[in-house]
Amino acid sequence: MYLTTEIKKDLFNKHAFSKKKEDTGSAESQIALFTFRINHLTSHLKENKKDFSTQQGLMKLGGKRKK
Repeated sequence: MYLTTEIKKDLFNKHAFSKKKEDTGSAESQIALFTFRINHLTSHLKENKKDFSTQQGLMKLGGKRKK
């Protein structure tokens, strides 16, 4: 899978503003995770233009990140 434990830890370490680097529930950490997933899905849709289920998932993730 594209989102391994090491990638998640790296994302959380880079984007954590709190003192705890393992704080995966903070808003900054969740937004960083959503952004990584959105970028991955966007690159997938550039190659597979007719993948409508991925397109729907991308729209849902964009809404979650916006909230």
